[in-house]
Amino acid sequence: MSSTNPPPSSDLLSWKEAGLRYHAYNHFLRQRFGARVQKVSIDAGFTCPNVDGTVAKGGCVFCDNRSFSPSRRVPRQLVTDQIDEGVRRLKLRYKCDQFLAYFQPATNTYAPVERLRPLYEQALAHPQVVGMAIGTRPDCVPNDVLDLLEEIAGKTWLSVEYGLQTIHNRSLDWMNRGHHHDAFLDAMERSRDRGFEICAHVMLGLPGESPDDMLATAHEVARLGLDSVKLHNLYAVKNTPLADQIASGETVLMERDDYIQVLVDFLELLPPEMIVERISGEAPPKYFIGPEWCLDKPAVKRELDAEMLRRDTWQGKKYLAPAVSSAILPA
Repeated sequence: MSSTNPPPSSDLLSWKEAGLRYHAYNHFLRQRFGARVQKVSIDAGFTCPNVDGTVAKGGCVFCDNRSFSPSRRVPRQLVTDQIDEGVRRLKLRYKCDQFLAYFQPATNTYAPVERLRPLYEQALAHPQVVGMAIGTRPDCVPNDVLDLLEEIAGKTWLSVEYGLQTIHNRSLDWMNRGHHHDAFLDAMERSRDRGFEICAHVMLGLPGESPDDMLATAHEVARLGLDSVKLHNLYAVKNTPLADQIASGETVLMERDDYIQVLVDFLELLPPEMIVERISGEAPPKYFIGPEWCLDKPAVKRELDAEMLRRDTWQGKKYLAPAVSSAILPA
């Protein structure tokens, strides 16, 4: 794995002992920090190179950042004020005192180091921030930015989230991504052994991708040995090109049963130590178009657990040798 900061537990498969069938993110955070930890979304005012015309215009076909990030649905404040407000809101819902500063909407390394450093340092200075997550694109991490991220990782726990989405260039072209899979491979090569965790976003149910295509992405994620992965279905929000495609019938969104089957197949192929940060996606009803089923995240989780139990399967079952696989079968 790429991180130099593993969980304090020497048992990297402790999720099995907890009765889980995959390495869930909440479990990892409790192991790493000894208590519940929540992410506080921060909007630092960035854009993306496929929005501003550097590599494309219009952004990804599915993207309205307001639907993805709570911090982009309110007037933007100073980083410290955003964290204070986020902590206040999260404490109303959860019993927690530790938080990750999450630079979430848009591309959060898409600026010179001189702009990035003070933003990151403001977040780290907050007394309740115990780590940081930075969402970005693989084509927006020049070496001087990676040097800065390595410096940050020397001070705190850091996860850098790269938008992989898929390994298939035809799908990346469809979504107006502005780069191909080789950009991801290049970013991974230059990001390794810098002390931060590497997370990949993966989207299932893209138009024209078969289950075998999606599992090819799973094999690649496993081969690359990333620290964590975020998985979710393609869903549509208002005022996007994807919304127009849904309305015209050009694109059809994945049904829940089909998604659960592919999701289980995907998890079976991942290394058991890889953290699964997310298993589905959603957007606030104000922005949301469909599919309706992904608004009920607890139901998706129940269906996933039930299917894994029915199959008697777990994360890594098809990744490890059989003799090792049997040793991690959940109780």
